[in-house]
Amino acid sequence: MFDYNPPQNLLEKKTIMITGASDGIGRVCANFFADYGATVILVSRTQEKLEQVYDEIEAKHPGKVIIQPLDLRTAGSEDFKILANSIDEQFEALDGLIHNAALLGTRNPIEFYPEQEWQDLMQVNVNAAFMLTKALLPALSRAEDGRLLFTASSVGRQGRAYWGGYGVSKFAVEGLMQTLADELQDTSSVRVNSINPGGTRTGMRKSAYPAEDPITQPEPKSLMPVYLYVMGPDGKGLHGQAINVRGFEASS
Repeated sequence: MFDYNPPQNLLEKKTIMITGASDGIGRVCANFFADYGATVILVSRTQEKLEQVYDEIEAKHPGKVIIQPLDLRTAGSEDFKILANSIDEQFEALDGLIHNAALLGTRNPIEFYPEQEWQDLMQVNVNAAFMLTKALLPALSRAEDGRLLFTASSVGRQGRAYWGGYGVSKFAVEGLMQTLADELQDTSSVRVNSINPGGTRTGMRKSAYPAEDPITQPEPKSLMPVYLYVMGPDGKGLHGQAINVRGFEASS
């Protein structure tokens, strides 16, 4: 794993939004970013879980966490505009946005894939990411050194049988990242990348591989050196990159 020892104030005065922040990698990101000085805005559909994350961060870093319950499956452009307006009222800029929320869906052959499940997957994994990004780009562009990070997957970089809507949605996420990165290359200070965490000990991994021994996969906290590097000042040179946590090097 990538060896990185950032200063404790790495993300001081930064405001970072994380979707899917109530569990798994999103929850760990929220805690680590707050530990390194950021104010974190946590988005998820389950208010009870969000409140648990809020409590654990607020206990360590009072005033550094905000929760925003939002179901990406049903949210529309107006919901994202309301969220963006709220950010504008509270902060001068948004320094980072991590699209971490995703549905896994059924692992079926395309021929037998449930159509409604396909629609739901595309709504959460692709359409919501597009609409939220569109709504928040003005706030991100006001940051001196903004970051926009999409969560990728190996099955969204090389097609694999039976990954259905999830794999296809992750290909779309990579396309969205690359398009945005090219558009913002010379017009914005926002750096846009995707990050593939690889196999990680999360609930989604357990759903995808129910027979797997979870202990064989690394915990989310082991990924945090890469996430901190990408989101902090040292990651400024990364733009339009399809990053893999496994094997990541600072010179990439």
